[in-house]
Amino acid sequence: QVQVVESGGGLVQPGGSLRLSCTGSGRTFSSSSVGWFRQAAGKEREFVAAITAIKKNTWYGDSMRDRSTIYRDNQNTVDPHLHNLNTKGTAVYYCNRMTSIYNTAIYLDDWGQGAQITVSS
Repeated sequence: QVQVVESGGGLVQPGGSLRLSCTGSGRTFSSSSVGWFRQAAGKEREFVAAITAIKKNTWYGDSMRDRSTIYRDNQNTVDPHLHNLNTKGTAVYYCNRMTSIYNTAIYLDDWGQGAQITVSS
């Protein structure tokens, strides 16, 4: 198990942008693919985006495919930039390690506290 900390959530107006950050510790995190997921109230958790450790290959979920970009500038931090957000973006956003960025149903660690994003005018 690896502990991660999500940060960067907040209130944003429709059409606005926000950057989240996932910080993990240790070689296990730094050598793992990492994905972001979100869960809106009363709905199932869904995949947002993921990035591999070395080659920085990326994969995006349908919901945010054209409105997000995921970065990994250093091995212990994975940051999705979310833009042109709409009210469907209101959710708690979580990060987790993945065995493969293309297998979005499998994740490796317990879920953290997440970062709340509220999209509202």
